[in-house]
Amino acid sequence: MSNSKYKLAQGNEACIEGAIAAGMRFFAGYPITPSTELAELSAKNLPKVGGKFLQMEDELASMAAVIGGSCAGLKSMTATSGPGFSLMQENLGYACLAEIPCVIVNVQRGGPSTGLPTSPSQGDVMQAKWGTHGDHPAIALTPGSVQETYEFIGTAFNLAEKYRTPVVYLMDETIGHMREKLMVKDPSEIEQLHRVKPTCEPKEFVQYDDKFMDEKTMVHPLPAFGTGYRIHITGLTHDKTGFPTNDNEVSGKLVERLCDKVEKNIDDFSYYEEYKLEDAEEAVIAFGGVSRSAKQAVIELRNEGKKVGMFRPITIWPLLEKQIIDLAKKVKRIYVAEMNLGQYFYEVQRVASNYCEVVLISKVTGELITPNEIKQRVNGGK
Repeated sequence: MSNSKYKLAQGNEACIEGAIAAGMRFFAGYPITPSTELAELSAKNLPKVGGKFLQMEDELASMAAVIGGSCAGLKSMTATSGPGFSLMQENLGYACLAEIPCVIVNVQRGGPSTGLPTSPSQGDVMQAKWGTHGDHPAIALTPGSVQETYEFIGTAFNLAEKYRTPVVYLMDETIGHMREKLMVKDPSEIEQLHRVKPTCEPKEFVQYDDKFMDEKTMVHPLPAFGTGYRIHITGLTHDKTGFPTNDNEVSGKLVERLCDKVEKNIDDFSYYEEYKLEDAEEAVIAFGGVSRSAKQAVIELRNEGKKVGMFRPITIWPLLEKQIIDLAKKVKRIYVAEMNLGQYFYEVQRVASNYCEVVLISKVTGELITPNEIKQRVNGGK
């Protein structure tokens, strides 16, 4: 029998509640609108479960502290918004190369720069994939409700632990500050994955030796600092011992493995929703807060006799190419609705334009795209 409980909760509140339920025990951050509640609630609730909260001097230090917390063996996260996310990019790249599991929540607001601090946006979609320099893995999830915010933050931690990589959790101000009914699950119902740790004797352990690598996930065991195993963490390309190397072949294979472990396992985390697509002639692609307007628009367009459906990616990165191509082959037109000037649209257009027309519905005024605005475009308006 389930011991789940129901409550009225804000999206940011649900995110922290889900993170703690998923095993998060270290949070380092710097308050910034519209993500401040994540820091406040971490400070309040982590000590109750034996966790630690650190308010750092800025977002650079916050990301560095999260890396340290994870290296110490704790499930670690931070939360920010656009300006802070920009400051985290250097250490985010460090975590990618050093393969440090962690979760970065970005409650998006209007930009660039200080922008619109209290208004919703989806302007950090591309930054979530390409914000840090070099070729690197990128997993980013975006929830579409308070309930999903609670549930998929646990998924983000599981993916970070399983693939030894940072995972970006892209929310927006709409989702972060809205309030809905939340089902808080019993702890026994929550799946928790943990990083693989070495089982050999410490003297036998070689940090990146392929004999210790999992062939499917392409990751190596990660012992915590202070457990007797010798490990070396660096942002330089490194050999199997963990120490820096300039060897061209070793460096190339390292970067390829980092990307392959995500790209080649995307079927493991291809999360999405399909709504009214069975007989659809046109489709709206939307995510996060905009998906709520898109679903309402589809309902109203269906009532008008139009065969329209919705595809909602929850996995934003890597791009769900297979699912988008399959959709493009079935419909004559895809509308991509997002609160930016086309960051996801251009990716959809890249993979779908050989099969159907792709149309952008964008808005960067600091307001949520409305159902009527989507309906107007589908009905042939501008």
